[in-house]
Amino acid sequence: MADTKTPTLRWEGDVGGHLVLVDQTRLPGQMVEINCRTVEDAWLAIKRLEVRGAPAIGCAAGYAVCLAEARLEAVQAACDHLATCRPTAVNLFWALERMKRVAGEAAPDKLAQLLLAEARSIHDEDRELCAAIGRHGADLLADVQVEQGVLTHCNAGALATGGDGTALSVLFELAERGRKVHVWVDETRPLLQGARLTTWELQQRDIDCTLICDSMAAQVMREGRVQAVVTGADRVAANGDVANKIGTYSVATLAKAHGIPFYVAAPTSTFDMTLGSGDEIPIEQRAAEEITQGFGTQTAPDGIATYNPAFDITPAELIVGIVTEHGVIRPVCRETVEGCVG
Repeated sequence: MADTKTPTLRWEGDVGGHLVLVDQTRLPGQMVEINCRTVEDAWLAIKRLEVRGAPAIGCAAGYAVCLAEARLEAVQAACDHLATCRPTAVNLFWALERMKRVAGEAAPDKLAQLLLAEARSIHDEDRELCAAIGRHGADLLADVQVEQGVLTHCNAGALATGGDGTALSVLFELAERGRKVHVWVDETRPLLQGARLTTWELQQRDIDCTLICDSMAAQVMREGRVQAVVTGADRVAANGDVANKIGTYSVATLAKAHGIPFYVAAPTSTFDMTLGSGDEIPIEQRAAEEITQGFGTQTAPDGIATYNPAFDITPAELIVGIVTEHGVIRPVCRETVEGCVG
């Protein structure tokens, strides 16, 4: 849930209804819902990061297909168009393949009903996956002395999924079990998903947290304030390499240098077994203005060259374990990933 009353995304009505999203670009200052009544509305919402996080993008894409005209050709065209909005988060393509499969098998007079049922199934399944990840991750961290601190990067909570989150679901579950945990939150430049979204979610749950600049993570670790790192993922390759928000690789490297376990929390829908390693994962490049004019304020001179990859790759050897709905993959390597995901 985005808060105690407003879900991150939902379908309003039945067949012929529309998709409603919390506009995450307006948080934490404003809680605003947007209505997506066309496929293009949903495409733009995903592209603009009004909805973000790999599982949430998958859920939104499933519902977005239901906004197309209930003809096979229109549905296929909608899926093809939606697949162009963001290249890295594999849940987008996973959800669209599910919708295409249903469309290809459905009788014309049942197409709209079956598409909506499948989109709702994707959403319901994600809620269950998040809960299972939370349980397995809390079991894992029960053996780690986390009272002093867990560091996370970007936002992998309810706002990023159809349920309670991936990385944050672990922390939510620990809190539910009465375990005291303090969360160190990287701001996550350039779009500040940690500062804007993760801290907001943690405050909603009354979980102690401290916001730090990304460049402060090493010092916080050096001071002994962090006992574990948990992040989400946007795509996991067959060998266990992980694509996640830019800066994750740096955090994993720092954790290794300080002897701190680095964990990733992700459902198996985020694994892409067609890719042998992280080298094959496409990395989204975003607009220069996100760096030079972030949130409307110019912070760099006109005409300056920029490089703005939205994600980076954390090698499997830096990851102590990947928490999935089936349990924890460890050690992280091709054999253990294949054993879990198949």
